[in-house]
Amino acid sequence: MKNYKVMRIKKEETKSFILNIHYAKRLPGMIQYAYGLYQDNELVGVVTYGMPGTPDLCDAIAGKEYRLIVLELNRLVLINNKKNEASFLVGQSLRLLPKPKIVVSYADTGQNHNGYVYQATNFIYTGESKKRKEWALKEGFKHSRGISKADVDAEPEKYKYVEVSKKHRYVYITANKRDKKLIKSKMRYEALDYPKEESKYYENDTNIETQLLLM
Repeated sequence: MKNYKVMRIKKEETKSFILNIHYAKRLPGMIQYAYGLYQDNELVGVVTYGMPGTPDLCDAIAGKEYRLIVLELNRLVLINNKKNEASFLVGQSLRLLPKPKIVVSYADTGQNHNGYVYQATNFIYTGESKKRKEWALKEGFKHSRGISKADVDAEPEKYKYVEVSKKHRYVYITANKRDKKLIKSKMRYEALDYPKEESKYYENDTNIETQLLLM
């Protein structure tokens, strides 16, 4: 990628991207690592990593032994979505993360996403999450983790119980050769073939997914 580079940035530098460009218009619960994509020294994209929103996920990937090294790729946002920008940003940021780390990320089937960004950067595909239901605002957006039973009890007319679409789950292990082999042997999810929708797949599909891909 000529004239491009990826560097670690401060989490404050991600806010305008996440709040103004990403469809959710909200910051994730925690950002531990943030990286920026620069084109000719101009920041044109960001990717962030943090603690998974569901603590149980940290144990589910490879057991309690490795729970403290699990991260979620929780935001990926690009201004222009040019060809190969998404995979370049993700791939380079994974190399810059401290080692060892287990990175998990999701592609929303409700948005017809298969996760081609992750396939292009050699994530392990581990299947789909289960369908579930959660509370949501009838108008506007508020993540279910921010809605308490007290909220619903106090103003039930504001909320609705909705079915959440399944998500493709991808895992990436960044570690030295020995540690990677050991962590893979402890993984509780089976490595599966990548999902494809041939009629929808084309070279630039990863970029189209980017803004809507992550929750």
